[in-house]
Amino acid sequence: MPQFVIEREMPGAGSLDSDALKGASQASCSVLRDLGPQIQWVHSYVTDNKIYCIYRAPDEAMIRQHAETAGFPANSIQEVRNIIDPTTAE
Repeated sequence: MPQFVIEREMPGAGSLDSDALKGASQASCSVLRDLGPQIQWVHSYVTDNKIYCIYRAPDEAMIRQHAETAGFPANSIQEVRNIIDPTTAE
């Protein structure tokens, strides 16, 4: 299944406390349950003013549907074409 990186511009994201992050996670998971197993949230990276999320989904349209339904921004959605890490150099 294709994997995507979603960039969400969310000023102050890095200052969100654990309760706020838990609430956002619960909102996301609730929408994911409604959309079905064809879309999966892998994990997210929270920075000062953005959240970068990794999702698996059949297409970008489903990612956008999740974002709109959950009320999250999806400023950029990019399909992952390949994955590299230090072992790639070997």
